Formats: sequence, C-alpha cells, structure tokens
Amino acid sequence: MSLTKDQIIEAVAEMSVMQVVELIEAMEEKFGVSAAAAVAVGGGDAGGAVEEQTEFDVMLTSFGANKVAVIKAVRGATGLGLKEAKGLVETAPCAVKEGLSKAEAETLQKELEEAGASVELK
Repeated sequence: MSLTKDQIIEAVAEMSVMQVVELIEAMEEKFGVSAAAAVAVGGGDAGGAVEEQTEFDVMLTSFGANKVAVIKAVRGATGLGLKEAKGLVETAPCAVKEGLSKAEAETLQKELEEAGASVELK
C-alpha cells in the first residue's frame, strides 16, 4: 500500500517530539543523508524567497540633459520648493524618496526617466 504525502504528514503530526526525532534518525540511517545538511541548504533558499523586498528607495543617479524637467518632476514628487529640488537634483546620485512600495517606486522612476533622469531602485 502506498501512502500519500498528506497521510504521512498527518501521521507525523500525531507523533510526539521524541517519536519525530527517532523517525528522523531512522530516515537518516536508511537513506544515508543528514537532515541538518538538508535544512541548511533548504533554509538558505527558502529564506531568500520569503524575504522579498517590500520597501524601495528611488535613487537619482543623473539628471541627464534636461535638468529643468527633472527638477520639476522632483518637485512634483516630493513637494519640495524650487531651491530645495534644484539642490537635490544637483547632488545626484542621491535618494529622491525612500521607503516606497514597489508600485509607487516604479511610478516615480517612470516619471523621472520621462523627464530625462537616470534612476535606480534600491
């Protein structure tokens, strides 16, 4: 008789901790593997997938050929005054906005690039 994955999981869920430890030891011996190595390898992959970036910084790397349009775009996005926006643009590379969602960061990146700036998301 062949057991399904779900049946095996249910059976393990009903075991005590000591029984699970004994099961793991028996499986290691039977298959010649180490559960610790599998966890270390699998944990690294799973950890990378779980830790998806949720906050992005929009970094102005260069204002390009049309500095005035980029200053206007920065003013519109940040609410800065003309002098502050000009100062920010001229200090490139710099962060225009930080801690944005992916959608907001991509929208701002598109606006700045359409104005002629070079932009990175970090």
